[in-house]
Amino acid sequence: MIRLLIADDHPVVRDGLRGMLAGEADFEVVGEAASGSAAVRLCERERPDVVLMDLQMPEMDGVAATAAIA
Repeated sequence: MIRLLIADDHPVVRDGLRGMLAGEADFEVVGEAASGSAAVRLCERERPDVVLMDLQMPEMDGVAATAAIA
């Protein structure tokens, strides 16, 4: 099972990705974040295997969030 975190400030994008992945037996969405800082906090708590990260988000952009997670 691959544990995923979806980070995007657009709810429609998060909903679409979650819906697309819901039918896949090998994936589990363990969290969703609407900002880079929320993504960092969720990664610390949920420890996902993969993060689908938007680059342009409020509070902290995806590049800075990815650096903080890495």
